[in-house]
Amino acid sequence: MITLCHQNEIEEGRAKGFEVTGKYLFAVKKDGRVYVYYNYCPHLGTPLEWLEDQFMDPDGNFIQCATHGALFVVEDGQCISGPCRGKSLKTIPHESGNGFIMVNENDVALLGRI
Repeated sequence: MITLCHQNEIEEGRAKGFEVTGKYLFAVKKDGRVYVYYNYCPHLGTPLEWLEDQFMDPDGNFIQCATHGALFVVEDGQCISGPCRGKSLKTIPHESGNGFIMVNENDVALLGRI
């Protein structure tokens, strides 16, 4: 398992990006729960953020792609608005032990490259 960070390092309604073995992921905290996704927009295959750790819409309710403004539901990664409507972000299985967010290196290795 690879540790991303402690869950306290991510504020409510915010996200934090990570590079793991050459792949880019991000973790989002909403309603006290953490969700981990592949940092890859299903529309153009670009990273979701232009600025470091800026994955959320201004209200902190949805994940927002900086390229075309697509909005994704935090809890399941489903696109509800924008050019990739109906598609989803790739969820990364993770565990939380002692408050640390961890991913399996094998799960990350299966991801494509940006």
